[in-house]
Amino acid sequence: MIHAVQTALTYIIPFLFVLTLVVTVHELGHFLTAKWCGVAIDRFSIGFGRAIAHWRDRSGVEWRIGWLPLGGYVRFSGDDNAASVPDSGDLEAMRSEIQRREGPAAVARYFHFKPLWQRALVVAAGPLANFVLAVVLFAVLLMTVGERVVPARVDEVQAGTPAAAAGFRPGDVVTSAAGRRVDSFFDMQQIVMLRAGTPITFVVERGGRELELVATPQRRTIIDPAGNEQKVGLLGLAARNDARDLRVRRYGPIEAVQGGVLRTWKVLETTVSYLGRVVTGRESADQLGGPLRIAQVSGQIANAGAEGGVDLGQRVLGGLVALLGLAAVLSVGIGFMNLLPVPVLDGGHLLFYGYEAVARRPLAASVQAVGYRVGLALLFGLMLFATWNDLQQLRVFKFIGGLLS
Repeated sequence: MIHAVQTALTYIIPFLFVLTLVVTVHELGHFLTAKWCGVAIDRFSIGFGRAIAHWRDRSGVEWRIGWLPLGGYVRFSGDDNAASVPDSGDLEAMRSEIQRREGPAAVARYFHFKPLWQRALVVAAGPLANFVLAVVLFAVLLMTVGERVVPARVDEVQAGTPAAAAGFRPGDVVTSAAGRRVDSFFDMQQIVMLRAGTPITFVVERGGRELELVATPQRRTIIDPAGNEQKVGLLGLAARNDARDLRVRRYGPIEAVQGGVLRTWKVLETTVSYLGRVVTGRESADQLGGPLRIAQVSGQIANAGAEGGVDLGQRVLGGLVALLGLAAVLSVGIGFMNLLPVPVLDGGHLLFYGYEAVARRPLAASVQAVGYRVGLALLFGLMLFATWNDLQQLRVFKFIGGLLS
């Protein structure tokens, strides 16, 4: 029993840390931009549920810490409409109520009566904050921990594989793949794994000359270090990973920021590419994960980062560094997903604002309500699908079947 509790905490604590960091920064993006625009704000909460601590600042904003650390939220004054985009009738009723309660001058402080560009800026600030967080985290890690680099040198070409058919030879050094620069063997693997069935053009150095080779990765099922099955693209190349080839590259402040921007862009590009291939049927959707997968990965990464520490302090530091890298990647994903033009998400609000900019009036409340329900259904369906994938990957159904057999 004690072991089970320890194992659960090993996954839960890292998961809550990563999720709270990413979501809180997202909400801070909305909050700080709204403050800059002079929007009246009632509350900023870290966590949900009953407050275990709360206080008010000089501007009257209530700050609270909820008992359930699953992110946070910011609530603007008068923000009672679920879609946050009331129609003309709602706005007039809201205006009259504010004037009656606080006077005509107070109307301009409320979010819904701010200029359209300010409302759009406040909404877009959440996803933008996630991208900024990713850049900052990547930059800090590049300056402090550095980057482990293993040259993309081919040490083995397996017979009968796409790599062999394309003409790869041991000793080749890959410098680019699919038009993207390759700095390490890991970079090349990431490109190949997400392009099963798609021809890739490689530029390799061989004997002082540059050659172009074209290879098409084959979809294969592999077992990752956590024991999960994954269907990915493989070429049939292997590297020796000799410790003598390993080097750690550390960056100065300017280079680190540039590297943070580049890595954030790479994560975003990979995310968009994968989802595009899923939609077009060229990639399996079984890699889409939800909270359970994030919790599992958080625990695994924290444990991997803690390995090798000679004392508790070093183990905690190693786990924290690893989790910050995961938080950077997850922050890009959350920023991107929130920009999708789905009602309920930030991108849906921006879509409504786009209509308002063109039509010179908010979208009808009835249309907003339908969009809200459709968006909620889409999100709920996606969460169910992701959770199903998580349960399959974690072999929960096999475990239950074993108990019943």
